[in-house]
Amino acid sequence: MAITIAQIKELREATAAGMGACKEALAATDGNMAEAVKYLREKGLAVAAKRVDKESKQGIVALAVADDKKSMALAEVNCETDFCAKSELFQAFVKDICKVVLKDNPADVEALKACKYPDSDLTVEETLPEKVMSIGENLQIRRFARYDENTSVAYVHAGGSRAVLVNLAVEGDIDATEIGKNVAMQIAAMNPQYISRSDMTDDELAKLREITVDSALNTPE
Repeated sequence: MAITIAQIKELREATAAGMGACKEALAATDGNMAEAVKYLREKGLAVAAKRVDKESKQGIVALAVADDKKSMALAEVNCETDFCAKSELFQAFVKDICKVVLKDNPADVEALKACKYPDSDLTVEETLPEKVMSIGENLQIRRFARYDENTSVAYVHAGGSRAVLVNLAVEGDIDATEIGKNVAMQIAAMNPQYISRSDMTDDELAKLREITVDSALNTPE
């Protein structure tokens, strides 16, 4: 059976798989669209299984903001290469994962995988192998954060290389957006481990004092 460009395009739009993979799937299933989708899904599982041991040290963080501007979520997804991290297909996937976090507020990554993927009947976990196949790299959903109380302000640096979500308790009718943004940018720059001194243990404080004293004594005059 001759496979048409229109069929390939339809399958590609339905699965986000590459043109070559779509053509192969349609040829293998005599142009049956439903069977071709199933074929690609099974192939995606196989590809994902092969890439599961590939190191995923690159990636981005995406931001999702609710219509009321009160709820915000960040999600980090890792891939294998910086080239992939900059691709539109990968970035769209990370944004979709962030939308799931914002909508469903899952407790952890495993709970997130059980949630429905946006505009799909599949779960995130069922969708992941297809994305591995279409994107071509191992993908790992690493972590996420979400706030829907008080005042939240987000800062995303350099296209998602790092991101910060700050949640502020504000008293009175005060717009803390600018303050929150400045705090978020400072966190992105310095990566502090604590909000205040009271969050540190006595041992940690003693170690910090030791480092500070040693640094002062060894500073050239």
